Amino acid sequence: MAMAMRRAAALGARHILAASVSASSRVASRRHMGSVDAGAAMEKIRAAGLLRTRGLIGGKWVDAYDGKTIEVQNPATGEVLANVACMGNRETADAITSANTTFYTWSKLTASERSKALRKWHDLLMSHKEELALLMTLEQGKPMKEALGEVNYGASFIEFFAEEAKRVYGDIIPPTLADRRLLVLKQPIGVVGAITPWNFPLAMITRKVGPALACGCTVVVKPSEFTPLTALAAADLALQAGIPAGALNVVMGNAPEIGDELMQSTQVRKITFTGSTAVGKKLMAGSANTVKKVSLELGGNAPCIVFDDADIDVAVKGSLAAKFRNSGQTCVCANRILVQEGIYEKFASAFVKAVQSLQVGNGLEESTSQGPLINEAAVQKGREVCR
Repeated sequence: MAMAMRRAAALGARHILAASVSASSRVASRRHMGSVDAGAAMEKIRAAGLLRTRGLIGGKWVDAYDGKTIEVQNPATGEVLANVACMGNRETADAITSANTTFYTWSKLTASERSKALRKWHDLLMSHKEELALLMTLEQGKPMKEALGEVNYGASFIEFFAEEAKRVYGDIIPPTLADRRLLVLKQPIGVVGAITPWNFPLAMITRKVGPALACGCTVVVKPSEFTPLTALAAADLALQAGIPAGALNVVMGNAPEIGDELMQSTQVRKITFTGSTAVGKKLMAGSANTVKKVSLELGGNAPCIVFDDADIDVAVKGSLAAKFRNSGQTCVCANRILVQEGIYEKFASAFVKAVQSLQVGNGLEESTSQGPLINEAAVQKGREVCR
């Protein structure tokens, strides 16, 4: 069976990959997509007060100290959406100081008080669901349907940890000596540095910030420079919800400088990161000198395996979802499909047909099921893989 599987994979790799390339090629032509009214979407976001271009330090919106900015582009059109502050080590150091100062008051609040603030943040995220989804589609490219789903998904983390904040229980351990009592108390660790990717601009932040704030920690977030606008909008809503100034800080721009400052600071006690394995290794090594706790969610290497007894329709539907979710830009997307020899021809034919039916376009268009790749570098990488 193993040999048959390998033979099928070898025989079919080019055939199945061709279907993937077909979709990727259309995505690569994103600069020539039909125009949509992105201007109206931006106006709606501005009207809601959610278009922020400055970093958030100590509850204040601040420019980069040297005045530098970076462009945030719409990957579907190449148009510049906004120029945001390009921050570095000095701004990050101030954000850490602010988070450390606020830690001593935020961590002293009761779990119930922190829970109420988080619950209000969740409610504000949901009440601005459409604006957040529009912002996400504009700067990241995913179709509106997926963006709306991510707002639900991202907000659910805040809702969940708002409740869990009240259930951080300790423990009593039976002692080995009669005159001793052993108690376990769980306490917040301190300032958390959260580094997030561009493929899920909201959910990756709420999944890290939610539990940190719930247990009394404060946070410095570094969102991707490709998708900072969603992060800044979410932080704005956190302030409106009553999360105190300094509990949540956002810095973006010069990734090496920001990362180095987070790793070198003795006030940052934990690093949480979602991204590539190579960067994860650097963060782990850089955090060793200050003995930080590190949580890493790194890149995947996921096959999709189809056996002879598989239901063709189910296998194609599952493989399509595994390969093309978020235009193939997730850490669990299948990077190869292994098909057993007996079912290969039927599967390959059905899979190619399904891929060819995908609608590639601007995420703001209702018919679009596949948005653009995040930038030109991603397009070139896809072309190199397919050569």
